[in-house]
Amino acid sequence: MILVLRALGVGDLATTTPALRALRAAHPDQELTLIAPGWLTPLVDLIGGVDRIIDAPGLGPLHWTGPTPDLAVNLHGRGPQSHRMLAATRPRRLLAYANDDADHHDGPAWDDAEHEVHRWCRLLGAYGIEADPTDLALRRPPPGRVPTGVTVLHPGSKVPAKRWPPERFAAVARHLTAAGHHLVVTGDPTERPLAHHVAHLADLPTEAVLAGHTDLHDLATLTAHARLLISGDTGIAHLATAYHTPSVLLFGPASPAHWGPPPDRPRHRVLWIGDGDWSRWDGVGSHPTLAALPVDEVLAAVDELERTVRVSGAVAA
Repeated sequence: MILVLRALGVGDLATTTPALRALRAAHPDQELTLIAPGWLTPLVDLIGGVDRIIDAPGLGPLHWTGPTPDLAVNLHGRGPQSHRMLAATRPRRLLAYANDDADHHDGPAWDDAEHEVHRWCRLLGAYGIEADPTDLALRRPPPGRVPTGVTVLHPGSKVPAKRWPPERFAAVARHLTAAGHHLVVTGDPTERPLAHHVAHLADLPTEAVLAGHTDLHDLATLTAHARLLISGDTGIAHLATAYHTPSVLLFGPASPAHWGPPPDRPRHRVLWIGDGDWSRWDGVGSHPTLAALPVDEVLAAVDELERTVRVSGAVAA
């Protein structure tokens, strides 16, 4: 069996899609078990190829009682803790980045400047497993109980520094509503107050707030069938990339060169006025790089993106 570790969040898992599929293709007859938070199961199902999930909210003792893995693959980080977590299962072989502290020396060297998708493809490539970094698409769920054709605003992020000010999200919402967009505001249960605040400032009806009312499968379905997404550097942005949903993504302070959509995809616009300097954030509110991003620039990106989508649609027709 193959044991893979990626005990992180939505965007983190989405960026390992090419690597997971490459492992599946290289070992079609092996059981592929993923160690990840159990709540990510709907996203794992949309990636496909994973036979079993072991619920792990993060790094820590695994209490492994299964058979000895033929292969353990660290798609979580550089180690040593993640390396040791897998090594405790006594795999016949460990695929991971080199880490002297974990006594793992045969892997490639870690590169801080690398895009997260390419990082895991390169790791597998170093062990003779070819992965296609463009293989990011997820299975598209059919429309269900969520609305389709809507413009999704996602103002939240687990990292407060990555949140564009809610007043500016609301200003964008008012402009788009006047332009005929049907808006919804998303987020997890902890972000419901933020979503309601944005909706109140934008004069949106209460029913426009979907934060806390959608599970991960619903959120993927909503994104897959949306007209447009506007969000920060967070998990839902990776869903838009996977579904080629037009998106305007507000980055800061982290660079889109590390976490953004592929630069050759015309349906995504990334706005970033950053330098990657986290020390400039005082721990309160938006990072200065996001605070410097004006509403007009976001609206201009929306207009330009929608023109691009219309032209590409007309050409395809």
